[in-house]
Amino acid sequence: MKKVLLSAVAVLALTLGNAQEKGNGFSKGDVFVSGTLKFNSDSKISNYKEDNFTFAPSLGYFVTENIALGVNLNVGSGSVQATSTSGKDKTSTFGAGLAGRYYFTPSSQFSVFAELGASMASVKTTPAGSASSKVNAFGIGFAPGFNYFISKNFSLETKIAVLSYTSAKGDWTGAQSGSSLQFGGDWSAVSFGVNYKF
Repeated sequence: MKKVLLSAVAVLALTLGNAQEKGNGFSKGDVFVSGTLKFNSDSKISNYKEDNFTFAPSLGYFVTENIALGVNLNVGSGSVQATSTSGKDKTSTFGAGLAGRYYFTPSSQFSVFAELGASMASVKTTPAGSASSKVNAFGIGFAPGFNYFISKNFSLETKIAVLSYTSAKGDWTGAQSGSSLQFGGDWSAVSFGVNYKF
């Protein structure tokens, strides 16, 4: 049993050692990109139809060995048609944000990080046959996560939003601002992604 255990440890050590020699991990001056591209179309009974499109790229740059700064965009559009005779309710979203990350072991194949980010977004809603309205929002959040390199250029990433604050207000007369503070997370607060390092 000891021989099997020692052999497994030796194989793991050699695998991690070879991964390090190939340059897995981040270093100062590295640039990485990630993001989301999503489209879905949903048709149901009574001629109900819903379409949504999201494009959310992000770019990060290591300014030091441990600190990466990033920017991100969020562009989206959607429409809902309840019946074959009703018009379409449309939405459009535009947002942008900044983020800073601290990686505890960036040059390793596996690294834990902590992210602090801020973003602004505007969501425009246009009901069928009615005037459009807009909601502007601002948010900040804290999310720890980890990064694991599967090759020299590609890494898998996951993070969980454990603390966030959001403030939003509509642009119509008499609109009141609202805010929310959330602490803790469940599976809905967990995100997964793939990074490409240049």
